[in-house]
Amino acid sequence: MNTAEQTARPLVLAIAGCSGSGKTTLARELATQLDATLFPLDLYYRDLSQFPLDSRHKRNFDHPDSLESELIIEHVRGLANGQTVQRPVYDFKTHSRVASAFDTIVPQAVVIVEGILALHFAELLPFYDFSVYVNAPNEICLKRRIYRDMIERGRTEQSVREQFEVTARPMADLYVVPSAARASLIVEGTDSLDWSVEQTLQRLHQAGWKPTVGLNADREPTERP
Repeated sequence: MNTAEQTARPLVLAIAGCSGSGKTTLARELATQLDATLFPLDLYYRDLSQFPLDSRHKRNFDHPDSLESELIIEHVRGLANGQTVQRPVYDFKTHSRVASAFDTIVPQAVVIVEGILALHFAELLPFYDFSVYVNAPNEICLKRRIYRDMIERGRTEQSVREQFEVTARPMADLYVVPSAARASLIVEGTDSLDWSVEQTLQRLHQAGWKPTVGLNADREPTERP
């Protein structure tokens, strides 16, 4: 982490919800509209290169232990304090990290932390200024997950369906759905994207966020824990 270069403390927004709920779509749209730094937790899966390639897909990627939470917490803390971080590069097709490869992440005035477990880890909650949980029925989540994983991650439909029934849905019931109670706002993933964005921006404005003025004019640049 680069502690030499620091900027004023940004507003940190968390977006959580079950896989396929529409949280990533919402996060990307908000990142575009707010010119925000998008911070997906999916890129922090643990490196499985020590396991045979043909067995890696059998791991439980929906359990909290599948993510390197220690590094997530360190990096979110840094971004929340206006610091640049070096994020690992993850290869979803091989379930491994790209050796010696990192992306430099510089926090903008708004940082959006996005992932199914963004509201699960209690250690992350103090860094959030506002949080959104995206709710959606299981059948919608599965349909969207099949499309995403086949197109973006090179999976087969059968493997996606099996993973959903064996791990994704049970883990969501245990770890993701309960985290909705920690959200500042709950939106429906079946509603229009424009409406979810509008609800989020309205609540941010009600909380005193003024994008036309800028965050730094109204927020204390105190360091977070």
